[in-house]
Amino acid sequence: MGSNEGRSGHHPHAPTELCEPALRLYEKALRAGRIARQDLADAPCLTELALLHPDPWDDTWMRPVPPSAALANLLQPVSREIDERLRLATALSRSLFPLTAVAHDDPNLAITVLEGVPAIQASLNEATATATDEILTAQPGSDRPAGTLREALANAHTAIRRGARIRHIYQHPARYSSTVRDYLSQVPAQHLHVRTTELTVERLIIIDRAVAYIPGSADRSTALRISHPALVSYLTQVYEVLWAQAVPLAENHQTTAPNAPVTAVQLGIARLLAEGHVDDVVARKMGISVRTCRSHIAKLMQTLGATSRTHLGALLVESGIVEATAAEHSLRSVPLRPNDGP
Repeated sequence: MGSNEGRSGHHPHAPTELCEPALRLYEKALRAGRIARQDLADAPCLTELALLHPDPWDDTWMRPVPPSAALANLLQPVSREIDERLRLATALSRSLFPLTAVAHDDPNLAITVLEGVPAIQASLNEATATATDEILTAQPGSDRPAGTLREALANAHTAIRRGARIRHIYQHPARYSSTVRDYLSQVPAQHLHVRTTELTVERLIIIDRAVAYIPGSADRSTALRISHPALVSYLTQVYEVLWAQAVPLAENHQTTAPNAPVTAVQLGIARLLAEGHVDDVVARKMGISVRTCRSHIAKLMQTLGATSRTHLGALLVESGIVEATAAEHSLRSVPLRPNDGP
């Protein structure tokens, strides 16, 4: 094809396009059955694209090629290119597909690093959309952002429509979270089972026992997608141990010590204090804020009638909540805070 530049009255354009003047002349030719050759000076693309051919009886006229015939002729190079690319794709697939089994056995290739919350969420959404059996999650902390729970609710409904069941493990304080309760109220109870536990591992999500997700960094901005069968099987066993030790949400989980009406959260705090952990560490392990943690400690002291941390340790031992040796040693070593009492 020749260049369109330099022709009188004709603006340059791509060789596969028709300009407005050419379209108007082509339509005129189709309606009349022919068009004068001299009228094509400003639309050379008509002849370059073989949309017109000379009248065999009179060289001063050009006759239009039917649009269907012209289109078939113009699409031939495109069809050939598509056909070549399909053959290439087929050949590559035949060559490389047998090697996928080899790659699947390589644990380095079965762990994908996902960086950034959008990438993590996109991968989770994709995996959840294909779930057909069961989704297992362990969620540390006592509360979750409303936006995260909205995303989780959408994924839960997608999985349930495909016949999957869902199990969640939260920490005990989640029982009192309004956002968690709102999420649970919107998922059909027959497809969802929830338990809570005093302490839990870091975040863990397992889908169809085929792929697992764990945090890849402390701030959870990175995650690992694990598809190696041995690793996923191990993580599933860890989850089942946690599940067996957790308490069904329907049960009102309180301590059974007759002389110490202490909640499950306070019981967990007492045990961690007895192990020698400071308030900040106790709060993190319990999945609550430091302020809430100290509020529970104050309630513990009030409930047991303790006047100091040392006195609290003695009363915890007396009530049987914690063992004597650990409590007496660790609670005495915890520095007093302004609101701890004399």
